[in-house]
Amino acid sequence: MSFLYEKVLTKALYALDPELAHHVGLRGMGALGALPPLRGLMERHLTPKGGRPIAAFGLNFPNHVGLAAGFDKDGIGWRGAAALGFGHVEVGTVTPKAQPGNERPRVFRYPELSAVVNSYGFPNAGSAALQKRLQSQPGRGQRTCPLGINIGKNKDTPNERAHEDYLHSFKLLAPLADYLVVNISSPNTPGLRALQDRAPLVQLLSTLAQENKTTAGGPVPLLLKVSPDLNPNQLSDIVSVVGECGFAGIIATNTTITRPPGTAACATQGGLSGAPLLERSLHAVRFLVQASQGRIPVIGCGGILSAQDAGRFMDEGACLVQVYSGLIFRGPELAREIAEGLAWRQRPWI
Repeated sequence: MSFLYEKVLTKALYALDPELAHHVGLRGMGALGALPPLRGLMERHLTPKGGRPIAAFGLNFPNHVGLAAGFDKDGIGWRGAAALGFGHVEVGTVTPKAQPGNERPRVFRYPELSAVVNSYGFPNAGSAALQKRLQSQPGRGQRTCPLGINIGKNKDTPNERAHEDYLHSFKLLAPLADYLVVNISSPNTPGLRALQDRAPLVQLLSTLAQENKTTAGGPVPLLLKVSPDLNPNQLSDIVSVVGECGFAGIIATNTTITRPPGTAACATQGGLSGAPLLERSLHAVRFLVQASQGRIPVIGCGGILSAQDAGRFMDEGACLVQVYSGLIFRGPELAREIAEGLAWRQRPWI
């Protein structure tokens, strides 16, 4: 199937506008998830062989590889994604109010770099719409893999009130999530990354950690997703604040505003993902694991197109990995390939 995808189907998809191609794939996942016989067929074909559950953040994951946030912003296709062999699926980023995101075109593919640049700006139907959709679907204990929910702030919300946006979505969605991720690292919402500075970060994370104590059904693991463009002092602050506020872990990383010099990608605005992001994300994971002395579990995300790439994250101390752009270039068998390649790896907190 991977040969068919890379040699035949990619040509058809690349003929489409990148955002349209994404919606075609997402709707296909939604249809797959809604049809039990088809979903079961895909699960039988794509469930990784030889894997065993991995424990992290107080949860059991069927395998090491997950689908990163951004692919399924509104929870349309996560059950279909789970059938493709993923050990966890993260939906979002979702904001309190529905918003259209930034102007189009806002997605650009660079196959020669195995890279994508997007400037989406959190287009989504809002946290209440996601809540309604998830309430009609299998809940905790009935899912084949953990479901994460990634939350952000609306574009028109000033940073001094950002904690109100995150708290609003948290109250609606935490009872439906297996884990919840705070996204303050997208480069496509003006000023968002300033929330990674120590003072606003303490206010935001402590507010959510306090609210989490009263979550219906019990507290959920809280994770923070960080930028690959932070300097060592900023990453050190991240480790300190995450520890102080009792967050369960960190996802490293989001997309980058840097570009491979002299490439066509330099002409587009937004966050770059795919192969050129790999080394920056690996550096962030290495720093975070070392700075926390392994006490804070880190999920590696960025530039993973193969089991070998994922293995490098595990070697740096990551407990799990996530992919997104790799699906565009490698196709629907990527999760199984990576999961089978990592099945033998273990970490101290697992």
